[in-house]
Amino acid sequence: MNIQTRYAPQIAWLLEGDAAIRYHALRDLTTASVTEIADEQRSILNTGWGKQLLELQDDTGTWSHALYAPKWTSTFYTLLLLKRFGAPQNTQIHKACEILLEQGFYDDDGGIKYWKTWKQSESCVTGMLISMLCHFHYDDPRILRMVEYLLAEHMPDHGWNCERYKGATHSSFHTTISVLEGLWEYEKAFPDSPVIPAVRTHQDDGIEFLLQHHLYKSNTTWKPVDPKMIQLAFPPRWHFDILRCLDYFQARNTVKDTRMADAIDLLRTKQTPEGFWKLEVNYPAKVFFTMERVGKASRWNTLRALNVLQWWENEQE
Repeated sequence: MNIQTRYAPQIAWLLEGDAAIRYHALRDLTTASVTEIADEQRSILNTGWGKQLLELQDDTGTWSHALYAPKWTSTFYTLLLLKRFGAPQNTQIHKACEILLEQGFYDDDGGIKYWKTWKQSESCVTGMLISMLCHFHYDDPRILRMVEYLLAEHMPDHGWNCERYKGATHSSFHTTISVLEGLWEYEKAFPDSPVIPAVRTHQDDGIEFLLQHHLYKSNTTWKPVDPKMIQLAFPPRWHFDILRCLDYFQARNTVKDTRMADAIDLLRTKQTPEGFWKLEVNYPAKVFFTMERVGKASRWNTLRALNVLQWWENEQE
């Protein structure tokens, strides 16, 4: 029995949610037409959470008159949330993209740096901004330089760490997933770019770093590196967790590997008897509004979990 049939009540529940939820559910879990899906995506900007965020944008094109901080109401994290909503491009979003690139691009190394005291760009932030710019079809030659910066920051253990310049020798789960998502969005947005072969190779290497850790474990103790990595959050902000990682895998249609199975099994254990997944954690800081409450059934996490299981089980049949 396929996911759509087995989880018909859960999918119906998703379709009763915000436009951002409905868009992803229609696109990924139903047989809705291309027109229906496109109409729902446009509605993200005109109703619900997406509309609320756009109405909070300042006249200058920023949110909270800030670039990266305060979390989570700055321009950077608001645009990242709109990207996770699946919002399409519009004039307001284009302006925010322009500001974040103009104010953050560091010509010395080609990455993104919002802090004057830092000696170089930050690879996690660079990866996240690439994912936003590419998702919103913002075309600028500096994006290629940002990608080249990330390729150069690749570490010997196959991942990335934003503190490499401080002497870090082990890749970070948080930085690696942010870079991988950025490279994936770049691959989709600029398929004819001359660096696409390298982008694909580096994604494969980054995935190998995660697989060597079974996505969330120390490869010496085989215990979770951090308990929060196995808690389901939305939005993940800059943090790594197993659902964010598996969602990237399913979006890219990554080749299956038995080392993913521990995370898949853990995800299955988190399903409630009613067939939902809860919001298990929020990352504390100011927000404009609350979408879902910790401890309650989460449309975002249920949506993403069903996408992951659909990908995993279809390949296993």
